[in-house]
Amino acid sequence: MKPPKHITYIKEYLKNVTDLFQSGKATEHSYRPAFKNLIENLIKDITITNEPKQQKCGAPDFLVQNKNKVPTAYIEAKDLKNNLLDGLEKGDNNNQLLRYVSRLDNVMTTNYIEFRFYQKTDDNKIKKLETIQIATITNNKIKPINDNFAPFINLLKNFCAYNGTTINTAEKLASLMALKAQTLKDAIYKALTCGDDCKNTNLYEQFTSFQKILIKDLDEASFADIYSQTITYGLFAARLHDKTPQSFSRYEAMELMPRTNPFLRHLFEYVGGANLDTEIIWIVDALVDIFRHANLSNILQDFGKKTATQDPMIHFYETFLHNYNPQLKKSRGVYYTPEPVVKFIIKACDDVLKKDFKISDGICDTSMVNIKFDDPKTQTKTTKQVHKVQILDPACGTGTFLCEVIKYIADIIKTTNSGGWHKYVDEDLIPRLNGFELLLAPYAMCHLKLQMLLKTTGYQKDDKNNNRFNVFLTNSLEPEHEYAGLSLFGAKWLSDESRAADRVKKDTPVMIVLGNPPYAGESSNKGKWIENLLDDYKKEPTGGKLQEKNSKWLNDDYVKFIKYSQNLIEKNGEGILAFINPHGFLDNPTFRGMRHNLLKTYDKIYIIDLHGNSKKKEVCPDGTKDQNVFDIMQGVSINIFIKKKRHGLARGHVPLSAKNKNLSNKLAKVFHFDLYGKRQAKYGFLLENDLTSIQFEKLKPQEPYYFFKPKDYQAQAEYDKGFVLTDLFPINSVGIVTARDNFTIHKTADEVKKTIQKFLKLDDEEAREHFKLGKDVRDWKISYAKKDLIKTGVDFKKITKISYRPFDNRWTYYSKKSKGFLCMPRGEVMSHFLKTENIGLVFKRGFVEKNASPCFVSANIIDFRSWSRPGMQGGDYVCPLYLYPDKESDGMFTEKSRKPNLDMKIVEKIADNLKLEFKAEKIQNYLSPIDILDYIYAVLHSPKYRKKYQEFLKIDFPRVPYPADKKTFWQCIEKGATLRKLHLMENIELTDIISPFKGDGDATVEKHTFIESKEKDGTGKVWINKNQYFDNVPSIAWNFFIGGYQPLQKWLKSRKDQDYELSNTDITHYQKIIYVLFETNKIMQQIDKIKIIEDK
Repeated sequence: MKPPKHITYIKEYLKNVTDLFQSGKATEHSYRPAFKNLIENLIKDITITNEPKQQKCGAPDFLVQNKNKVPTAYIEAKDLKNNLLDGLEKGDNNNQLLRYVSRLDNVMTTNYIEFRFYQKTDDNKIKKLETIQIATITNNKIKPINDNFAPFINLLKNFCAYNGTTINTAEKLASLMALKAQTLKDAIYKALTCGDDCKNTNLYEQFTSFQKILIKDLDEASFADIYSQTITYGLFAARLHDKTPQSFSRYEAMELMPRTNPFLRHLFEYVGGANLDTEIIWIVDALVDIFRHANLSNILQDFGKKTATQDPMIHFYETFLHNYNPQLKKSRGVYYTPEPVVKFIIKACDDVLKKDFKISDGICDTSMVNIKFDDPKTQTKTTKQVHKVQILDPACGTGTFLCEVIKYIADIIKTTNSGGWHKYVDEDLIPRLNGFELLLAPYAMCHLKLQMLLKTTGYQKDDKNNNRFNVFLTNSLEPEHEYAGLSLFGAKWLSDESRAADRVKKDTPVMIVLGNPPYAGESSNKGKWIENLLDDYKKEPTGGKLQEKNSKWLNDDYVKFIKYSQNLIEKNGEGILAFINPHGFLDNPTFRGMRHNLLKTYDKIYIIDLHGNSKKKEVCPDGTKDQNVFDIMQGVSINIFIKKKRHGLARGHVPLSAKNKNLSNKLAKVFHFDLYGKRQAKYGFLLENDLTSIQFEKLKPQEPYYFFKPKDYQAQAEYDKGFVLTDLFPINSVGIVTARDNFTIHKTADEVKKTIQKFLKLDDEEAREHFKLGKDVRDWKISYAKKDLIKTGVDFKKITKISYRPFDNRWTYYSKKSKGFLCMPRGEVMSHFLKTENIGLVFKRGFVEKNASPCFVSANIIDFRSWSRPGMQGGDYVCPLYLYPDKESDGMFTEKSRKPNLDMKIVEKIADNLKLEFKAEKIQNYLSPIDILDYIYAVLHSPKYRKKYQEFLKIDFPRVPYPADKKTFWQCIEKGATLRKLHLMENIELTDIISPFKGDGDATVEKHTFIESKEKDGTGKVWINKNQYFDNVPSIAWNFFIGGYQPLQKWLKSRKDQDYELSNTDITHYQKIIYVLFETNKIMQQIDKIKIIEDK
């Protein structure tokens, strides 16, 4: 009997494979033609392709497509002798197969006789479905397994008929999109960097055009990133508005791109047309298939409810970006604005136009003004008419604000003139709306969204009218470009886009700037033009350079956008700036120059502080929870800045007359309102109120800080009489930055030694993997660390103790070289703690933890976060009490060789007030450095003092009042000295321990749980595992704050996930911490009985 055809196909295939195998010359690629023929013979109505160009760019070896040319499966082939177990099952996270399965859903791997089938489950986990062999290799011979032929065919049919995973939630869709986008990004990057051949492709020509015209410092990796995002989300946006989803394709997506935007149209003509480069077409088609199988309208119908938006397309991008690259979202400050906030800002602009500028139609105004501009054709100044109320969002993203402006205006105009809406849009709306966006994906979405939104208002665009939206792909913070000499493919449509953006930047008389600018402390916008503009903010209100050691907070992107927008308003002579942005600028001392500059520029400033700052642990005035309107830690505020045209001033920067100079010295009126509460309550408030209904408090900002928040200036006057700690201790610095704590800091000196010895034996990449060091950064590289150790000679005497966290001293190898083993060792200060006896006062600028005292003490070098928690602004400062000669110590220093680190003018004032003589060392009945430190320590541990001056302690370095009299001074010194010794854990005896350690076990820290005692009020048990605990622990001690931490909780928590067994020394140390915290609380109450400040 003749065998079935499919059995014959398999036997013929195995014969071909056997012949190749026994030739001794076969490679993995030799078997591919036979394998391809087998699949095509066994499975009908499919196409299987093996494209070398695609493989170079990250594609699997074979791509399977159904009869509609939709990718359904992917095959990765290995050599016949390859053991397929050397892959996914071994848990190799860098394994190529793992990447394929996680991103491509349906993958088979084979060595041509064994076949393994993998799919991704609905919850995004990788599942191996089946493994089957159709032959074995024995004694160098291939032996068929006939019984497996039929099951193999069934598995193969199911594999090729795969119809995609079920996509039923927005989160899953975003995840799948992100995985495909990551694969596309990798493919684009490889297509651009595969050698000289890649430079002749359409894709590479586009890359060079982007680099030349739009983003000067663009590299291949960045281009791959923005291009993959744009294709992914552009397809998504097109699919969302496709009326024939079952036939959705790249070509349909191209057709949905607005014809009024040549830039976007051209880009998607490439994606949807025949010129799409072979290297990436396979993954773009896989993306299209996802959208074809997803019912987007059902998936997204409830999504807007979660995000306080009626526009899922825009806000879904945030979910996608979080899955695609959370760090990118953070670094670019991409956070989308809730509609209640947007609506409030637009209504505020409308109200201000009517009330302050007497423009009766407000934001709907159609009046015109004459402006002069440089005509590029005639190269002369020309006058033309433009609309007076021009609106700009300089970081428009997906168009949230611009869309809401359209809705707001449509509701008004269509009520009274619905028949004229079409004409109004063409003549008086589109010409007034302007937007700039740097990121390609949201730029594309913005255009699509504006187009779709206008359709929903009943506007039908005339095909003859190609008037485009004035939304441009450009960097607001860069000046105009030069275009001479551009002849690259695609350069015209790119340069046209940039030229059009520059015309708006240069000539449009912007009257309203609104939006939500990006927040990025580490700004990548460091161009000379914007930095020069920012110089105005980096001046003291009294003139001259801002006296700040570190003014980096002024380099945040949102600050640059405020200054950029301020420049536009000044250029126009009048206008409104309406932003929502971080509220740190309202009272951070570093921003005093900025606030003063804003006060001089504007006439009125309205501030609605929305709070929600979890970094500062903000709560409502009644102690209940306060939430942010965004999912971020930074608090935010809505800020409306109003500048009216001053008499005699035309548009532009016109010299001021003497009279106008006097006007310019007048400061703006500032109106402030605090809005605390739950997120939804804040949304409700903003929807129900406007500038006229809110009960603002009028502020009177005063020098030197010009705060934009209410302050008790009487209390400030008293507080300012004290001395600032950084003035008293002139030599000071923040703690060291290692950049790699887990590598450089250890619990024992021996661990440090072993780490360094191992590190030097490994090459750079081996060390990176072994110690999990991650990618090199600017100021810390593996090569730098090795060079530092080798060049200076490894000297284990340099292993020194470091105050890492409160009551948690550790060890590190201390080299003074910056960008060495340690990133920033702060040698000018930390050297005074090495091999010498010293004490350092620890504090920070702007201490926000109301439950803790604003200082601590250390006898060692300190970490950048030795005392304050992550999220608090800035690092921890340490001031050594004594300074030692700047030379290598031999351990023989004496007290006579050191000098106090004190400003003698302040010391003399203290001594004169107390009628005491100052001595550099401790002598009875004389004033000494340690006395001054102990006095400070007592004052700053006074709960009454902290409560009275809490607002000022949040802002700047602590101030301490000059001692009023000897009695108060010596009383403070007594308590301060006791606290200091407690916190340095000096002279604590075993008899002082109040919390015995109980239970049988190995003392492994598995948890840190406090359970209150039923027998004794105010105490409890601290359990470290199911059998062992510290007994009789005061709840006050358990909850006590030192700096930003609760030491009893932090100390155990940092050991919980390390299978750490407490030694007897550890147990005793923890018991001492309990005692120290309990005693600290008692002494603080005693300090409050000393009359340090007047009770008011």
